[in-house]
Amino acid sequence: MKSTPLNFKHTTSNFINRELSWLEFNRRVMSLALEENTPILERLKFCEIYASNLDEFFMKRVGGLKNQVESRHKFISVDGQHPLEQLEKIKDVVYESNLEMAEIFHQKILPDLKNNGIHLIKWEDLNQTEKNGLSHYFDKNIFPILTPLGIDHSHPFPFISNLSKSLGISLVKKKKSKSGPANLFVRIKIPANIPAWIKVTSKNKKIERFINVDEIIINNINRMFPDMKIVDTVIFRVTRNSDWEKDDEDTEDLMEHIEETIKERQFAPVVRLEYTAQKYEWILKFLCEQLEISEDDMYPMPSLVHLIKFSTILKLDRPELKYSKFTPPAPESFSTGKKNLFNSIKKADRLFHHPYESFTDTVEKFIRAAANDPKVVGIKLALYRTDSQSKIIDALVHAARKGKQVACVIELQARFDEQNNILMAQKLEKVGIYVVYGMEDLKTHSKMALVVRQEKAGLKSYVHIGTGNYNSETSLFYSDLSFFTANKKITSEVIEVFNALTGIHTNKKIKHLLLAPINMRKDFLKMIKREIAHQSAGLPAKIIAKMNSLEDVEIIEHLYKASQAGVSILLIVRGFCCLKPGIKGLSENIKVISIVGRFLEHSRIYFFQNGKLNPEDGDYFIGSADWMYRNLNNRFEVITPIDSAKLKKKLHHILQVNIEDLSTCWELKKNGKYIRKKSRLAPANILLTATHTKFMMEV
Repeated sequence: MKSTPLNFKHTTSNFINRELSWLEFNRRVMSLALEENTPILERLKFCEIYASNLDEFFMKRVGGLKNQVESRHKFISVDGQHPLEQLEKIKDVVYESNLEMAEIFHQKILPDLKNNGIHLIKWEDLNQTEKNGLSHYFDKNIFPILTPLGIDHSHPFPFISNLSKSLGISLVKKKKSKSGPANLFVRIKIPANIPAWIKVTSKNKKIERFINVDEIIINNINRMFPDMKIVDTVIFRVTRNSDWEKDDEDTEDLMEHIEETIKERQFAPVVRLEYTAQKYEWILKFLCEQLEISEDDMYPMPSLVHLIKFSTILKLDRPELKYSKFTPPAPESFSTGKKNLFNSIKKADRLFHHPYESFTDTVEKFIRAAANDPKVVGIKLALYRTDSQSKIIDALVHAARKGKQVACVIELQARFDEQNNILMAQKLEKVGIYVVYGMEDLKTHSKMALVVRQEKAGLKSYVHIGTGNYNSETSLFYSDLSFFTANKKITSEVIEVFNALTGIHTNKKIKHLLLAPINMRKDFLKMIKREIAHQSAGLPAKIIAKMNSLEDVEIIEHLYKASQAGVSILLIVRGFCCLKPGIKGLSENIKVISIVGRFLEHSRIYFFQNGKLNPEDGDYFIGSADWMYRNLNNRFEVITPIDSAKLKKKLHHILQVNIEDLSTCWELKKNGKYIRKKSRLAPANILLTATHTKFMMEV
């Protein structure tokens, strides 16, 4: 299809740095801890999520930049920055964000918790009787499991495991020696298997008081060193590089390699040293020398909020201080009774929006029904991540024991879930399930299942394609889509896809599904060019794309060309976005928003108006892939078209609710900063309204 020639020159100034954009996303997460209309315990949870997000960012992204610095190759980011430049800017932004997080915690969170009868206290807040009681608790419950590791000529510096919290102590002998007061360093690992918060008895029954175990340890640790004087103490934590790639030339057994890599990750280089800010610097200099890091890798923590877990507090039985319980309704089309679930799918395609529609009563039920149905002869499923007590895994095991043919593609390289997936694979193999570990050089990120059923007319196939993982736990707070169909044009191609995943490559052309890295990039670019042609011809042209992240340079450049041609483009990008909207002559027709609220927006929806007067008649797609280079080139992804007019209406409604959201929406400006939309509404996802839930059930 020919299109109007457009003026576009690639320049780094047209792009936003990926890493800095991600840090902007985490600041949006942090802002949720500031929302006065959000229940206070949920705000506390967002503090923890902010810190946890940073942990993963340093392990993966900062670790990757460190690898680039050490590489002989010259790596330049899409916005023209060298790795060292990015690392410097990352440190500045993280430092400022941590200060802001500490201020929110101390000025907003702690007072609001206190106003609700939850006091997080420090050692100096205790009277002497309470201190004595906690010292006794320390002697009985903590002291026996602490292991002080002194460093000297016969005791080398110990290995510090990734993300473990430690207490560093500087000691000198009380008795003067001829050699002078030489410092001795002792490291004590703060055990992760003891409660992080200890309840302190209060005379007022309406008040619950808690003290962090770190406080108890620091204020009683002198009992370990009766002949020594403690000069200073520092709580610190190291983060290690987890950015790694498989060396295919030396790998014969992928599972064996992944297991070895998990072990090696624990010994990877340190990329961050977090520590409580102290005036005394000897410990910090000593740690830098021993960990082989520079000052650039040191991050002072202005508050322990960055290093403390709040699970004890979050589990308090205070429902009024949490989000109201939300129980997803069971869709009528999949309800129990005489109706056969497979007949329901055969009658019409089905689309469900989680968590507003139950994952348990749709996706899990589909797999359970397949396992129990005597007419089902085969089940195939592509698994990227799942929960540790997965009912779907149990259903597959049950199906295999009943003699059904079951195959499962398990991605062993799902970052930080490798060990869990290895255990799942071993469990499935024990009952005779055919387990495949994905494709060579490609992570299998697609979310799809195939059920083959023996019916009167012969074998009939049923397919599920989703945007989220087969994980019942995350389905409760991730916003995702599930599509079910018995349409042969889709099911026949899914059969071919599974054959490709298990190692049989066919020459059959895929016409309907978008597969990465096969035809997805090409087809998306073709659809963007088609909108340009429609705009030039005076026909309706519009693009709406909802995803987690936008980074692919070629896609962005084509979106810029579409904007120059006058195509209206709306991008709903939850995480980082490397496209600059609103630049005159380049992207003034592009708007980018980000929805960050109670639920993690995880669904991917792609809409192209394709010349249709009514947007509900345009082209809609859902699936597992973002517009990122890795998704389009280095992962096996599946995106499916949605052809049903009823389901298109449903997707159109979901997109409109996101666009009109005045409570959790941020708009990206051309300088890379996000501006919060102003609203009087409470910042609980607008999607939770009764109107939306009712609409979901009706369609």
